[in-house]
Amino acid sequence: MRAVVVHAAADLRVEDVPAPEVPEGGALVRVVYGGICGSDLHYARDGRNGPYAVTEPLTLGHEVVGVVERLGAGVVAPAVGTRVAVHPATPSAPAGAVEPTGLHLRRGGAYLGSASTQPHTQGGLTELLAVRAAQLRPLPDGLPLRRAVLAEPLAVALHGVGRLGSRVAGARALVSGAGPIGALAVAALKHAGAAHVTAADLQALPLAVAGRVGADALVDLSAGGTVPEEAFDVAVEAAGVLPSLRTAIRAVRPGGAVLQLGILPAGDLPVPVSDVVAREVALFGTQRFDTELDAAVALLAADESLAAVVTDVFGVEDAVAAFARAADSAASSKTVVQLGPDPDLP
Repeated sequence: MRAVVVHAAADLRVEDVPAPEVPEGGALVRVVYGGICGSDLHYARDGRNGPYAVTEPLTLGHEVVGVVERLGAGVVAPAVGTRVAVHPATPSAPAGAVEPTGLHLRRGGAYLGSASTQPHTQGGLTELLAVRAAQLRPLPDGLPLRRAVLAEPLAVALHGVGRLGSRVAGARALVSGAGPIGALAVAALKHAGAAHVTAADLQALPLAVAGRVGADALVDLSAGGTVPEEAFDVAVEAAGVLPSLRTAIRAVRPGGAVLQLGILPAGDLPVPVSDVVAREVALFGTQRFDTELDAAVALLAADESLAAVVTDVFGVEDAVAAFARAADSAASSKTVVQLGPDPDLP
């Protein structure tokens, strides 16, 4: 079967790999779509994602949807042929869980397509994927797989916005950085009751996507637009760059809150902590997600506008070109690799 495999920095290949056996207590999923995440881009370009370096061939991808192909011994559900999203974490919160479990914060866990473990945890940009049955989330009728591929990043956005708690309802909110995770943060804020959401970015296309998923105002920073200071109750930093974080801190009112959703570089960073102290700004960190995957699936089923976040679909044979497109924020929002036939399409 074919898989999208990184061997080292700037060495991404589509190659044949052995098909997995169906695991006892698990299932084989025939993957239909896999989204390209920022961490995938780092592995492909740099051969590492933060502190985690590629030391052996690594199949990328953790934003995965498909169809159950086979069930292992002892597994009776979901049935063969069921359309599913895959929870990428081990351990992971059980399906239907609402109360926080904290499993996503435990050291020593694994995540699909990650070099954080030895051997590496192989990912989902592959035609067949072996997973535990507990990782499968059946999709509701009417939710297309192409939209459902956003479940994992939307769960990340929902978890992050959830960290802000009661501050969101009725709030004036800023999202600094309108790439795929920023656009999904816009949607998460609106669905959590934010009264007004402004999205700011340097590129026109991400801003257009943010508008389609619910942003009330758009600020094009490349065209002379500016973000006013002390004008927002909450701000979400979604670009993962220091200037964006500085903008977010200065944009919130005294007593406001900033959520760091984007992945900043590792190490000590020059951040205006004096502003945080002087104006009693609350700064929240967030890590992946906990129990929110089910909520993400339900929201995707309910809100057709979220389909706008997926701007590009490439066949697996063109995966290298797909990664190039995903790295160009001026040309794309969420870029997806198609690894198998889509049963939702004629």
